[in-house]
Amino acid sequence: MKIYTVGGAVRDGLLGLPVKDRDHVVVGATPQQLLERGFRPVGKDFPVFLHPETQEEYAMARTERKTAPGYKGFAFHAAPDVTLEEDLARRDLTINAIAQDEDGNLVDPYQGRADIERRVFRHVSDAFIEDPVRILRLARFAARFADFSVAPETQALMQRMVEEGEVDALVPERVWQELARGLMERKPSRMFEVLRSCGALQRILPELAALWGVPQPEKWHPEIDTGVHVMLVVDWAAAQGFSLPIRFAALLHDLGKGSTPPEMWPRHHGHEARSERLAEHVCARLKVPGECRDLALMTAREHGNVGRAFEMRPDTLVKFFARCDAFRKPQRFIDMLRAAECDHRGRTGLELQPFPQAPYLEGALQAAQQIDAGAIAGQQTQPQRIPEAILAARTAQVEAFVAQHRPLPH
Repeated sequence: MKIYTVGGAVRDGLLGLPVKDRDHVVVGATPQQLLERGFRPVGKDFPVFLHPETQEEYAMARTERKTAPGYKGFAFHAAPDVTLEEDLARRDLTINAIAQDEDGNLVDPYQGRADIERRVFRHVSDAFIEDPVRILRLARFAARFADFSVAPETQALMQRMVEEGEVDALVPERVWQELARGLMERKPSRMFEVLRSCGALQRILPELAALWGVPQPEKWHPEIDTGVHVMLVVDWAAAQGFSLPIRFAALLHDLGKGSTPPEMWPRHHGHEARSERLAEHVCARLKVPGECRDLALMTAREHGNVGRAFEMRPDTLVKFFARCDAFRKPQRFIDMLRAAECDHRGRTGLELQPFPQAPYLEGALQAAQQIDAGAIAGQQTQPQRIPEAILAARTAQVEAFVAQHRPLPH
């Protein structure tokens, strides 16, 4: 029996990056032998065990064979006679198909180390074409390792997978899982660049793919192209270390511009309402978790109003806060302001331009929150007048704030 460390731990070690999780392959052993050593079985489809002390995963060396469309259509064979090279051959990319023995020696039958040095994503074998999740994984790796490029032969293989409909077999939960992980990487735009270049983005997120080639007014958007703008927006969100809901909201905020009739270009009147509807369709299709969905819909609908904050009257501001449910969920409202700031900053050459609307709205909300709505309700003898009284009290507070903090017109 021989044990090897495999996959990401070896890759990240060679890249000089911190190693978070270690996966292991066991060659020449039976499940019974591992059980006798105290390993705990956890694999459903093939033998995977947890180490009794470290709780790290140890999988028996295995081969796999395609049996049906999609990423679940595989039959696995795990046995003591499966070699390390056979196990590594089933992996997606050469950089993930390197093993290290217990003495630190590398086993690299597919030249993954050379591809790490070249900064290239290359498939191990044509078996890559059998699992559409591998396209998503490669795109996610591109967001993490932004200086890597896709080998031409791998690019051609991914395009073929899209053309043959393999991507259409992906289940929504897995698409969301990979997109969410990619959004949390250092440069999310690279993920969408890879998906778009092979045609997968059009199949997975057609609403987003539609944004490339759609112009915006150069005065406000020097980058002009809406798709380019949205990529700048998500990368700015990532550079700030913002949460997944904020990054996802940044991604979907301008979807409506993709449905603007070309005769209206470069203006996009009413795109916020269209953005909200399209974002709702995306979230329903991908089964996006509620926290991400709710912030994305609010940001799509309201980001234009955030930009017009200084034009709003005090009573309009209070109604804006109520519409956004900011009195019950102030943190979500603040997260929406962060996403709107990403929109503002994601413009070529304007990344450092101030965005005073965000602190202004945050301060106005804090002023309105000083009102004790429960106390006002208790003082009212006519219940139907309660909403009006609360609005008036909050408006008075916001009016005092605005008088002190709204910038003077130029």
